[in-house]
Amino acid sequence: MHLLARAALLGAFVLAACSAPASSSPDASSVPSAGPAVPSDSVAPSEAEPSASAAPSGPVSGGPVVATFDVVDEEYRILITDPNDIAIVLQLLAGDPLAPRIPNGLVVRGDDGGVNSGYSWHIDPESLEFADLTIEICDGRPSDVEAGSISGDRFCPWEAEVVSVDPA
Repeated sequence: MHLLARAALLGAFVLAACSAPASSSPDASSVPSAGPAVPSDSVAPSEAEPSASAAPSGPVSGGPVVATFDVVDEEYRILITDPNDIAIVLQLLAGDPLAPRIPNGLVVRGDDGGVNSGYSWHIDPESLEFADLTIEICDGRPSDVEAGSISGDRFCPWEAEVVSVDPA
């Protein structure tokens, strides 16, 4: 049932996007002109800086990051090395409703350098992907992975929410 509810929600988003009114297209004032370029120092500071709500919890300078996810009042961490995955996790932290929000990765037993402290497992950064929908056998809480209750070799918590992103 939970999967059907997610599919219905996804369908509602698609329907809403496809039925947007024609007046939602940009007006002429927002379309770039072919005129001379405006010097970057003439841009107001508020336009040149990203919003504070989209900022990670710590400085992220383009290298690997550690993302902390909350899953039904339990937290776990993933080392993220792929630039595309880093971009997605930053979109999720900023609240982007269109970003694929389910982290899905291969569970590796053992220490990962302390990234997922408190657990005896971690997610292989090379296997990580973000999805809109996944199969139910990899859904659960971090404590379910710890206890071995998840029958597959992947963890994909449907209720995961990014709570922080910090440099690795």
